[in-house]
Amino acid sequence: MKELVFATNNQHKTQEVRNLLMNEYSVLNLNDIGCDTDIPETGDTFAENATLKSRYVADHYQMDCFADDSGLEIEALNQEPGIFSARYSGIKDDRANLNLVLQKMEGQSNRKARFRTVISLIRNGEVFLFEGIINGTIRTSPSGEKGFGYDPVFEPAGYNITFAEMSMEQKNQISHRALAMNKLITFLKEQP
Repeated sequence: MKELVFATNNQHKTQEVRNLLMNEYSVLNLNDIGCDTDIPETGDTFAENATLKSRYVADHYQMDCFADDSGLEIEALNQEPGIFSARYSGIKDDRANLNLVLQKMEGQSNRKARFRTVISLIRNGEVFLFEGIINGTIRTSPSGEKGFGYDPVFEPAGYNITFAEMSMEQKNQISHRALAMNKLITFLKEQP
């Protein structure tokens, strides 16, 4: 089975992606390849940040690699938290970030939001980008125990439950990461 490095140490993301690619690739994460560097995300866009991470692994480990940068964009907050989703509260803490979003959304009637993922694949030195977006709304309070990050307050369009109330299988069919990953998988299958 072919190996691909996913430039993350996030075990939730790693497991989601392994489930999506389980019959095609052995997905390694940064821990698996012995990379303990906190790769800086200094870009101004999801695409720039994803490429910084995939480029770091490709350059330092000489392995084909993909990385994602994902975030929640809330219309009423001028697309915040955006690229700062993981550290919106100033620290990397899911609960603190979620609470800050709920605090800023108090009294807002426009609750439109979207999750966006951009994946940067570096294969044989060449960069390829894949994007996935899912629209939805922000709930006024958390609901559900599954998922991570903002999943307990994000209700995808067409559903009456949050990401955190869905099974991993359900979420993997519709999530922003799944949509971007499906584009990546289609691309990989078409390559010799």
